[in-house]
Parts: sequence; structure tokens; C-alpha cells
Amino acid sequence: MDSARGAIAALIAGGVQQVVLSPGSRNAPLVYAVAAAGAALEAVVRVDERSAGFTALGLAVGSGAPTAVLTTSGTAVGNLLPAVMEADHAGVPLLVLSADRPEELRGTGANQTTDQVDLFGSHVRFAVDVAAGDDPRAAVQTGLDAAQGHLQGVPAGPVQLNFGFREPLTPALDGSGYLPMKAPQPVRSAVETVIPQHLEPGRQHRTVVLAGHGAGPQAELFARRHRLPLLAEPSSNARFGPNAIGPYRLLLPHFEALVERVVVFGRPTLSRPVAALLDRSDLPRALYLPRPVAWFEPGRRSERIIDGWNELGEFAGAGPQGWLEAWLAAGIQAESALDEVLGEAMGEQPSGLLLAREIWKRPEHLVIGSSNPIRDADLAARPRSESPRVHANRGLAGIDGTISTASGLALGSGKPSRLLLGDLTLLHDAGGLLLPRGERVPDLQIVLLNDSGGGIFSLLEHGRLGLQEGYRTAVERFFGTPHDVRMSALAEAYGVDHRLVGTVAELVEMLQAPVRGRSVVEIRTERTALRGLHDQVKTAVDAAVAG
Repeated sequence: MDSARGAIAALIAGGVQQVVLSPGSRNAPLVYAVAAAGAALEAVVRVDERSAGFTALGLAVGSGAPTAVLTTSGTAVGNLLPAVMEADHAGVPLLVLSADRPEELRGTGANQTTDQVDLFGSHVRFAVDVAAGDDPRAAVQTGLDAAQGHLQGVPAGPVQLNFGFREPLTPALDGSGYLPMKAPQPVRSAVETVIPQHLEPGRQHRTVVLAGHGAGPQAELFARRHRLPLLAEPSSNARFGPNAIGPYRLLLPHFEALVERVVVFGRPTLSRPVAALLDRSDLPRALYLPRPVAWFEPGRRSERIIDGWNELGEFAGAGPQGWLEAWLAAGIQAESALDEVLGEAMGEQPSGLLLAREIWKRPEHLVIGSSNPIRDADLAARPRSESPRVHANRGLAGIDGTISTASGLALGSGKPSRLLLGDLTLLHDAGGLLLPRGERVPDLQIVLLNDSGGGIFSLLEHGRLGLQEGYRTAVERFFGTPHDVRMSALAEAYGVDHRLVGTVAELVEMLQAPVRGRSVVEIRTERTALRGLHDQVKTAVDAAVAG
């Protein structure tokens, strides 16, 4: 108990404000220490460790503070692997507190005992085994520094603190187990980018600014100051301002031959035209990297790595007369063509593109699921004067844990949030809807586009194969994975409000209402029409721009 209390006290002193825990026996000392902390540390309870891991990840993203997830021993720890992998590649400060048997019981066949030390391998920045009875404070402090990117050359990301505990696993009945904890201290922020107030670009180049996941508003500022088109993914949090081009991925084929240089902020992950542009060895490309990141290994990217704002400005230069204007004009034409195609279906069921376009207009925090929803937003979300706060699990772009992540983000930020996702993504994390009785309920509206299967494969090569008689059955069964789950019954089972929306007018009405508590807004559509709709959009945009 002394070791557990010391560990929790060190976490609180280091700025941890929230911990997600799942019930167990071996982790009981840490659980009781969390209970003793009272108001100094918010405890969030989740029954399933997999959901707990992603909830903690969302809390860290939403609050901006390092967040801990606490589990018992055995498979409980293994269930955290998907969330740890995502936190690794996304650079999220997630602290795994795993309880373990003491050294003398390891390797003896003791119940729920496995090799937990270094279980997460290269996916954590720091891992330590705290022996039963040892003072954990130094290990906790090092873990906090590693998680927040405070160690030289180490990017922010997850860490594992593995604690051995001997019986008894509960505090003494004399009350000695409950000691007052210190209030949280201000969190030390990571190194901030210093942006000069006055910057005169040098040479002129037909440069484009690519803002990938996590780029931040500095990408928008850079593009604006250098008079360059801004091609920003939804989760870049840079998709706003006068230089942002909405349907850029349909415009790139029209401009690619004219592009002379590329500047990259963040991590582009969505678009094949962007990937093709970045693969061009004949094109000078620069990646702005002011601090270490975990999503690629040194020497494995072909771009020139630049860590200084002035050097980046000299590389990019300023956009020559007419360069930005040509992009903006094409963007206006593409947006009009997109509006025309989507407007023809206003009386029908909303498509994913129209759904993304409407949700992007709203002020709530937005979480977007992988597969089609994030790509729908990338194509159809019209840039605004200010960006909504957007998150997507793009570290590894998995569909797992999305509801849990969004729930954690809503709790961590304290803001009403919306989650846009597909049916398979919801079913993959249906357990994320489970809240133990009495737990704080996030203000989270889940907007579900249900096409009864994996719609994204309709837009990939599989969709073309699926049109052929010889492949139709195999593609539908193995990639489409159709199902007949009644989402209304699923939501009801978890005590979540559900509403089925049939028209665009109903959708707009639902989106205008304030987000309070948890709800599911379901829109049903057909995957069979998806490929045709995207072909129609591309044809309309190409014609408008060519004209």
C-alpha cells in the first residue's frame, strides 16, 4: 500500500488529472490509492480494459494532460495493446499502470501471471518494473518525463509502469491507507514552436502546403504568410482560413505538373494523390519537424527534414502572382460542382459526403472514425474561417476503440462532442457504450452512417472487382461483411438514446439541437450506390475545373 500511495501521489504531483481503471484483484493497492486521492484525481471506471485504454487516450487528447490507465495482471494488460500502439504513433502521453505478481511468484504458474515486463516492446518510450515494496517515485517521474516528450530526443508517447504487489492487497482497517494527496500541479508543456511576427519570404516558388494529421494552426499561418495554397486533412486542425482548398485531392491531378515544391506539416495519411505527390523524387519536398515524432524512423522519409521556421520559409519561398488565385478559383468551381451533385439528393437519404459536409458546419468538437467517414470529410468538408477542433485516431488508422476514444475526449475537454463513424466501426467498439452506473456521462452524439458493411472497399480496387460476376460473391462476403444488427436495440441495451434519420431535413434538424448526454443518430444508406456517387462527383469537378 505504501508503494501504491507513493506512485499515485507522484502522478498527481506530475500533473496527471485523470486515471481510467478497470476492476481486478492484483491492482487493488493502486485502486485504493486512487480512491484515497479524492478530488485531486478523477477516476473513470470502465469494465473492459480495451475500452479503458482508448478512453484514457481520448482523455489525454481532450485534456492536453498525461493520463493513466490502470489494470490488473494477465490478459487485462494485453487488452491495452491497441490503444498503446495508437498512442505510440500519434504521440499521446498515455501512462500504463499494470499490476503484477511479485518476483517470487513469476514463472511459477501462479494464476493470472505472465511476462508483463516490456510487454509493449518498441511501442512505449519507457518501461520499468517496480519491484514489490520499492519506492516508485523516481520511476514514475521518469515515466512522466518520457510520456510528455521531456527527455532529450524522445518524442512524447506511451510508457509502462509495471508494479509488483504482495499480499495483503488492501489497506489496513485502521484507516492508515487513506492519506491526503497533493493537488495537481500545472502540466509542463512540450516545446513550443516560435513563430516570428514578421517574415519576408525570399524567392518565389509554386509551392503547396500539405497539412496532415496533427499539423495544427501553424500550417494555416505559414500558408497565409507565404501566399500558398493549403491542402489540409480534416484532423490536421489546419483546415480553415482564406488559403484552404476543400476538395484538393480532386484538384491535384490538374495542378500536379505545375507544383515546384511541397512543404509538409504533420502526417498526411488519407489521399492517394497526396501520396503520389510525396513520392516524386524530382520534386523538392520538406517536412517541418520542430520536435521528435514517433510515426517514422530517422532516415526512412525522403523529404528534407527542417526544424526551423525561417529555414522552412526560405525553402518554400512565396507564391508567385496567380498561383494561389488559380487554386482558389478551382476550389470555388469544385465546391460548386460538389454542391450541385449533393443537392440533387436533398430529398433522399443523406450520403456520407453530405453528412460530413453538414457536420463540419457545427461548432461542437468532432471525432471522425477511420475508413470512409474521414475520407468523406476530407473531400466534402468546406473550410471555414475557424477550424472546429477535430480528432481522429490516425496513428494507425484503426477502427477499434473509436467510441471509447470519443467518450474520453468529450470527458477530457468538457465540451459537447460529435462522433461521425460507420457501422462496422461502431460494432467494433460497441463495448465503449457501456458505462458503469454512476459514472460521469459525456455529452456525445454518435452520428452513425449505416450501410451494413464495409463501404470503403467499394471505393478501392475491390469495388471494381466486385462488379465482375466471378468475384462478386467473394468481395461481398470477405470485404463487404454484411450484417443485420438492429442499432436501435443495441443502443437501447446500453441505455443510449437512438433516433433513425431518413432525410436531409431531419438530419439538419438533429444537428442544430444542442448535444446533451449520449445519443445515436442513425442514417441508413446503401453501399451499392457509393462508387457511382464518387464517380459522379469526380466527373463533375473535372468538368467544372476544365471549363
